[in-house]
Amino acid sequence: MRWLEVKQRGPLDGSVIIPGSKNSSLALIAAAVLGDTPTILEGIPDINDIRAIGEIGSRIGLQVSKNDDGHFVVDSSRIHSSVLDQALTSSFRASYYLIGGLLSKYKRVTLGYPGGDNFVERPIDQHMKIFKAFGADVTLEEKQYTVSAEKLTGTDFCFDLLTSGATINAVLLASLAAGITHLHNCATDPEVVDVCQLLNRMGADITGAGTDTIRIRGVKSLTGCRYRVIPDRLIAGAFMMTVGITGGTLTLKQVIPEHVRSIMAKLSEIGIEFESGNDYIIASSQGKIKPTRVRTGMYPVFNSDMQQPITSLLLKAPGYSAVREKVYPYRFSHVAQLNRLGADIQAKNGYAIIKGGRPLHGGYAHATDVRAGTCLIMAGLQSEQATRITGIEHIERGYEDAVHLFGQAGIGLVIHEGEPAPDGTEYTTTA
Repeated sequence: MRWLEVKQRGPLDGSVIIPGSKNSSLALIAAAVLGDTPTILEGIPDINDIRAIGEIGSRIGLQVSKNDDGHFVVDSSRIHSSVLDQALTSSFRASYYLIGGLLSKYKRVTLGYPGGDNFVERPIDQHMKIFKAFGADVTLEEKQYTVSAEKLTGTDFCFDLLTSGATINAVLLASLAAGITHLHNCATDPEVVDVCQLLNRMGADITGAGTDTIRIRGVKSLTGCRYRVIPDRLIAGAFMMTVGITGGTLTLKQVIPEHVRSIMAKLSEIGIEFESGNDYIIASSQGKIKPTRVRTGMYPVFNSDMQQPITSLLLKAPGYSAVREKVYPYRFSHVAQLNRLGADIQAKNGYAIIKGGRPLHGGYAHATDVRAGTCLIMAGLQSEQATRITGIEHIERGYEDAVHLFGQAGIGLVIHEGEPAPDGTEYTTTA
């Protein structure tokens, strides 16, 4: 067993270079598959999710590899099959992007139903509708499904709800489809814009990315290029929240402030101060946090992925705070883990009521997904005793090297191997 220990330290005084966006990187790799020549993607984090998509691709001849400069090269020229490994794709939610990347060229894609983070129910019905709108047939089997189309034709489609994943998949399909596609009620997330910018650099004809209506004129082919992924706005948001727990000042470098405006607005409301420029943010706090109400939603409002970290932050705020999860109402597996550490949180029907101002006593907790792991690290920073976190494979899905990254900010994390001893003394340090 591998587990993570959080070493409590004083106020922050350092700087962090924000890595490339995990969520954007996965979609960019799928977009690069559309190119007839290799694409070089700069800033892609070397995390478990990237290795997972590389493993899935290797089974069908897709090469996703690092070059000598540390950049990822995506080469689709040797693809020999579009039947994806059922077990691997079922454990990796973003595998559905490979349909958008493969279907235009290979006419038929088979893969397992998407898995990933445990949010109880994350339906893909909008993806299914968009496949059919472009003229594809969808065949559902017990453990896998097949999407097939001899020809994809541009369409006029309105999403039933805001969905970043389905918007990206639709753009991938439309880029090589015959004719013109108009997509309405699109997600405006930075990750959607990032994919569209890459595709345009490869030769696509896409306008309107970042608005609720995207227009795509299909082209006959795309060519590989060099492109840099945007910074990870979710990691940036978590570090800004951490300043509220520890106090002090933290400089975030290589970040896009516009992508985290809603987070900054909420954190300013509860006591964290900010200064920002074109590519940096300076967050500072005295460690005194006010209670508040948070409602999650789709970009540009407060992001669902930040719900778990801000819940941890609000444990510092004396009084009652409320969090309303409107995107994934069952995304509260972290609550039981925080309560194990001494928190007082009641979660029901998409709401969490947080009684803040209570000291946390530390102990053992389990991360069930990437953001839950982040919030447990943040809880460890305000615990009176050591906090030990299992399930760190989920944390490693989003962080290339959490120990180093948090260490830049002056936050001590240590990874151990072996069963955690009750008194925390019997372990072997591995990082």
